[in-house]
Amino acid sequence: MLRKVLRFLTQRVVITVLFMLIQAGLLIDIIWKLNNYFVYFYAIGVLLSLLMFLAVINGKSNPAYKIAWLVPILVVPVFGGLFYLVFGSNRTGRYIREKMSQIGEEMTEPIKQANLQSGIEEMPPDVVNQSRYISQWAYSPPYRNTTTEYLPMGEIKFERMVKELKKAKQYIFLEYFIIQEGKMWNTILDILKEKADEGVDVRVIYDDMGCIMTLPTGYDKKLREMGIKCSIFNPFVPILSSKFNTRDHRKICVIDGNVGFTGGVNLADEYINAYEKHGHWKDTAIILKGEAVFSLTAMFLSMWDYLNGMEEDYSKYYPTEWDTDAQGFVQPFTDNPLDDEAVGETVYLNLINKAKRYVYITTPYLILDSEMTTALSVAAKNGVDVRIITPHVPDKWYVHAVSRAYYEMLVEAGVKIFEYTPGFVHAKTFVVDDEYAVVGTINLDYRSLYLHFECAVWMYQTTAVAEVRDDFFKTQNVSQEITLEQCQNISWFRRLVRSLLRVLAPLM
Repeated sequence: MLRKVLRFLTQRVVITVLFMLIQAGLLIDIIWKLNNYFVYFYAIGVLLSLLMFLAVINGKSNPAYKIAWLVPILVVPVFGGLFYLVFGSNRTGRYIREKMSQIGEEMTEPIKQANLQSGIEEMPPDVVNQSRYISQWAYSPPYRNTTTEYLPMGEIKFERMVKELKKAKQYIFLEYFIIQEGKMWNTILDILKEKADEGVDVRVIYDDMGCIMTLPTGYDKKLREMGIKCSIFNPFVPILSSKFNTRDHRKICVIDGNVGFTGGVNLADEYINAYEKHGHWKDTAIILKGEAVFSLTAMFLSMWDYLNGMEEDYSKYYPTEWDTDAQGFVQPFTDNPLDDEAVGETVYLNLINKAKRYVYITTPYLILDSEMTTALSVAAKNGVDVRIITPHVPDKWYVHAVSRAYYEMLVEAGVKIFEYTPGFVHAKTFVVDDEYAVVGTINLDYRSLYLHFECAVWMYQTTAVAEVRDDFFKTQNVSQEITLEQCQNISWFRRLVRSLLRVLAPLM
């Protein structure tokens, strides 16, 4: 019994929570002791809140994000400013902004050298404009000579990934938000160890916040002992700070520069339904083969170089195999939260605004800002068939409540919303007019759109576009449509809770 208690108390997450509670307790104690100087403390607190109020108002962040922070600042002026200073100011972002600014520059030049003329300039203006935006603001040009295959389930991605990993001859690059010991990761790890022993350059990046409850402390050292190079993004230190607002939410697997994977699937067992966590877990991925893989390679290498203080010769990692008969244009892109450009959201908005017949979306979270809400509503009002699939079984009840808070206004505008009845949808996909599709890691929530490192693949007239569309219909067939009556027929208390949560949604 004692051994179990000690094992529990020494878990990383338990120690972290204890440290955070101690810090909160010390902060409360300090504030309590300042009661004797209440007037001075109150004046300083209000002055700080005023300064933070002005900082928020004049900042470049999304208006909804500003409102979410203005509420606590104005409601509790004594502590609101301090709270924002600690958790909301993204001081770490500013600290590492200069260091991270070179990432775009590092990626741009080698990608330009590797990318042949794609010929996309000969396409219709709407296509050219969308592609040009991604090229300019995400340092990611369009490619041809790249095959695309959509993988409609995490289980399929796992199967294909294992198959391709076994073929590796030169290098394997993995960058994932979550890694968890279990069937999926242990199978992959065995292959990585084998390949490392063969002399293959195996590198792994994982986000420490994403893995705080799934990997033990010092797991990076364990991997290095196996011959696997490993770096941790934003190592977690249990100190009250806004530092951990910035996370590496990307999922990238590159094999020999010729094969690349991305999508919603992390390296944990719930993503392949090895066990049931929130009902049936619906997730998706995309596999690329050919020239476009180099953009995924450059994304990984730029992050690796940042974490390790290196400057590598990217030319060593150009693809050596591609299909000259591959259809369409493929444009992998990344979204950097430190450059004040919401690339992911703009790509989504461009797709919605350019749609002529339909827009079909799958997303685990539907937490929208005014721009996205307006775009979806206007498209539906213009006669575009707008459909969205969200989970029926939530992973976080409060986030799901916020998602449902947006249903009524969207349904009123003509947007069709479906909830995936068997369980939880973690897929992030857009498909438009049988011509465009995006598959990646970017959710429709504030964290994903504004605070995280993300990646996705924009496609035009590739074979995968039809595959994404067909999978949407299959998913819709096992989902229940949300009616306007259902949206309106809720208790006043639930409506109140949803309204309050919606105001604070950007902070979730």
